[in-house]
Amino acid sequence: MSLTQRSWSPYVAGVIIGLLQIPAFLFMGTALGTSSSYVTISASLAQFVDPSIAEIKYAANHLSGAKNWWQVALIAGIVLGAFISSRLSGTGRWGVSPLWARAMGAHTPAQRYLMAFTGGFIMVLGARIADGCTSGHGVSGIAQLAIGSFVAVTAMFGAGIIAANLIYRRV
Repeated sequence: MSLTQRSWSPYVAGVIIGLLQIPAFLFMGTALGTSSSYVTISASLAQFVDPSIAEIKYAANHLSGAKNWWQVALIAGIVLGAFISSRLSGTGRWGVSPLWARAMGAHTPAQRYLMAFTGGFIMVLGARIADGCTSGHGVSGIAQLAIGSFVAVTAMFGAGIIAANLIYRRV
């Protein structure tokens, strides 16, 4: 297995991601997850405009502490790592994927960005309502044998299968 391979075994990658739980718990005292980073960034930006935001307990819980900014750094690392991986493996591509074009039609970049933003917003909203994101529930929650995470992951996969079949017109 090398960094220039087109893809890695999902089993190997899964084990590596699972093993990342160990340093996360040992050094940060928390499980892997990413959705709280959006609250950290939003609360920080809101506090810049209105300092009284720190009086709201939910926002205050996400404004300080290494755990919150560690998740922001984790997301930055995921984005940077994905970019580097695509460049090293030669799989990076720009523009519209043929699968997207066939399923959704050819849209302008502004329309695609709007759809991506809307979908991302809905996902983050759902993650906050569920008190955790797909990585938080799927990797960390299941590793801790949390019943709520098993329910959340089952619902995520079920909804994903239904949505994919509707979007790609296989139903």
